[in-house]
Amino acid sequence: MTAATGRTPAPAGRLLRLPKALLRALLLPAVLIAVWWWASATSGSYYMPTPDVIVQTFGEVWTAERFTVDVLPSVGLLLTGYALAAVIGVGAGLPLGMSPKLRALVEPVLEFLRAVPPPVLVPLLMLLIGLDSSMRAAVIVSGCVWPVLLNTIEGVRAVDPVLADTCRVYRIRGRRRLTTLVLRSASPQIMAGLRQALSLAIILMVISEMFASSSGLGFAIVQFQRSFAIPEMWSGIILLGLLGVLLSVLFAFVERKALGWYRGVRAASRGE
Repeated sequence: MTAATGRTPAPAGRLLRLPKALLRALLLPAVLIAVWWWASATSGSYYMPTPDVIVQTFGEVWTAERFTVDVLPSVGLLLTGYALAAVIGVGAGLPLGMSPKLRALVEPVLEFLRAVPPPVLVPLLMLLIGLDSSMRAAVIVSGCVWPVLLNTIEGVRAVDPVLADTCRVYRIRGRRRLTTLVLRSASPQIMAGLRQALSLAIILMVISEMFASSSGLGFAIVQFQRSFAIPEMWSGIILLGLLGVLLSVLFAFVERKALGWYRGVRAASRGE
């Protein structure tokens, strides 16, 4: 502690808070694993192996070769579809948000397309595109584009009118207005849409690989299920969960960097 303030310096305070935050983060998973262990040990069901069996199987199944064949192509497919959905959603959401007439014109069609579940499109896309990775990426795009598009539209519509008038007075137009006012004002909602799309991307990646693929995580899990390799199937499900956690952590890091100014503005408005 410092003599002047009698409080722990900020860096030291953060270090002291780390174990507590880690404990809070691991407490619920530990409880759930304990409950799962007890339930699987007492049930005696072949379809519900204990966590130690799944962990042992995980190390045996997901080797470096298996990662190369199944995991890396799935991650590449997921990121490709997700990136395309982000570009299309933001690119289409900006003009739709800025133009009420354009939005009114295309809104009925957008509502119709949004109501179609992406898994239903898999047979159609198989006929139109084929059974290659382009079809699976199209399935991911067809579902992930909507949260990005709708959040972008709402974010653009919610631009502060005072700031818009200020830009008009100072003759800030075109690309400069788009980058300094519209995109910056809409970025919190755009990031919210991107977060929603990330979880959808994982789901649609697995669905597309279950329908039409000879490799990938979804294909491997289905093959394990069909051959009654239950611990192997559970290990694939656990791997999908770990992949989701990793992507969520990476997204949270990017979001903190991208929206650092926004958090500062909110803290200042609260007087912190």
